[in-house]
Amino acid sequence: MRALESIGMGKALRFLWYGWYMWLIHVSLPPVRVWLLRLAGAKIGRDTVIFDVRFENLYHYGFRKLTIGSRCFVGDDVMLDVRGGVTIEDDVTLSNRTTTVTHINVGYADHPLQKAYPTKESPVVMKRGSYIGTGAIILPGVTIGRESVIGAGAVVTKNVPDHVVVVGVPAREIKKLHI
Repeated sequence: MRALESIGMGKALRFLWYGWYMWLIHVSLPPVRVWLLRLAGAKIGRDTVIFDVRFENLYHYGFRKLTIGSRCFVGDDVMLDVRGGVTIEDDVTLSNRTTTVTHINVGYADHPLQKAYPTKESPVVMKRGSYIGTGAIILPGVTIGRESVIGAGAVVTKNVPDHVVVVGVPAREIKKLHI
């Protein structure tokens, strides 16, 4: 029950509510899924396709910190931690099994690492036309530049400029795109 004491009854009830709502989103077809997300407070543009995505940490702010532009594609098994805020601009593709993390929390308030790593939220922004390859991980506070490519399996720990390809762990630039 320490977890309940830590987050409080309000967040616990929101956790249950969003757990049920995520089930409803999960069993819905993509057009209905987009409608349900908009109904819950997400901002989503036209002609965006969202497959079976997992949204994490909804009990903090719900979907109000989630913005997805027009003509985006969000693949299966994508995980979006929406606590710190996620902005996905127009024409962005998130391939299957990508992970976007927007906060750090090492545990309870008395965890021995809390002083060195206090809870922190930082938004992630994916600029227009970017492509996030299968299995890539985007860490808190990162901005992905316009029309940039994140290679499959990359771990992005810092901002990515416009028109580049980054790969690896940690991700590093390997190519400039002349678009």
